[in-house]
Amino acid sequence: MSAEPTAPELEGFEQTLAHDQRIEPRDWMPDGYRRTLVRQIAQHAHSEIIGMQPEGTWLTTAPSLRRKAILMAKVQDEAGHGIYLYSAAETLGVDRSDLTEQLITLRQKYSSIFNYPTLSYADVGTIGWLVDGAAICNQVPLCRSSYGPYARAMIRICKEESFHQRQGFELLMTMMNGTDEQRAMVQESVDRWWWPSLMMFGPPDDASPNSARSMAWRIKRHTNDELRQRFVDMTVPQAEALGVTLPDPDLRWNAERGGYDFGEPDWDELDRVIRGEGPCNEERVTRRADAHREGGWVRAAAAAYAGKQATSA
Repeated sequence: MSAEPTAPELEGFEQTLAHDQRIEPRDWMPDGYRRTLVRQIAQHAHSEIIGMQPEGTWLTTAPSLRRKAILMAKVQDEAGHGIYLYSAAETLGVDRSDLTEQLITLRQKYSSIFNYPTLSYADVGTIGWLVDGAAICNQVPLCRSSYGPYARAMIRICKEESFHQRQGFELLMTMMNGTDEQRAMVQESVDRWWWPSLMMFGPPDDASPNSARSMAWRIKRHTNDELRQRFVDMTVPQAEALGVTLPDPDLRWNAERGGYDFGEPDWDELDRVIRGEGPCNEERVTRRADAHREGGWVRAAAAAYAGKQATSA
C-alpha cells in the first residue's frame, strides 16, 4: 500500500467513506487510517484477553455448579472475542505475536476498567451488568465501522456481550431477592464499579486526542461523551428495577434535554490508571506475560504440526 496516494486512490477512499461503504484489506487506505485501526483494534483485543482475569478469579469459588458453568462460558467467550479481533488486526499487516509483545512490554494499552479488583462474588454480576453494558453501548456502533473486518467481527461480539449483560443483571437480581447480606454486597459492588464504568468511554471529548479523526474516517460513529450519556440513560431504569442506588448525588432526570444529568468522573484517576498506576495494572500485565511465556511450547507444537501438514499435503 503506497504511503503517497495518487489522486484516484485518495478519491476512491474518500468516496467509499462518503457513501457509507466499507474499506476492505485489499483497498488502498491512508497510513494514518491504518495506524488508527491497528491501535484501536489491538487495544480492543488486548482488553478482551486481559478482561478474562478479573472474573476468572471466581471460577473455582462460584457458589454453585450452574454459576461456575455460566462464568466459565463467559470467560471462554472473552477469549474468542480477543481471537476475532487479533484476526481483524492481522488483515492490516500486523502480527498478533507482535501485538502481544507490545502489550506485555507496556507499549500498547487495554481498557482501564480491567485494572480494578473483583473483591466479592457480586462483582461478577456487576461487571456483567455495568461493564458489559458499557461495552455494548460502545461497541454496537462499531458494527457499522468503516473497516469491514472490524465491523464484521463486532457483530458476533456484540451479540455475545448482550448475553453477558443479561447474565450479570440476572445474577444481581437473584442476589437482591436474597438476604440482607447479599443485597448489601450488591450495593457495595455497584458503588465501586459505577465510576470506573463511566470512565470506560474514555476522557471527555475536549480531552480526547483521537476521537475527531476516528469519526471523520467513520471508524467511530459517536463521541465519548455521547456514548457515556447513552449508557447512563440506559442504566438508570435498570438500577431502579434492581433496587440499587447509583452513587452519584448529581444524578437526576433533565426533562428539557430528555436525558439524565450526572456528576463528573474523576479524570485524574483515569489518567493514573492509563499511566499504569491503577490497583491491578502490574498484576494484570504480569499474569498475561507469564501466560504467554508458559504457553510458548503450545505455540511451537502447533507451528510444527502445521508445518508437517503443509509438507505432507
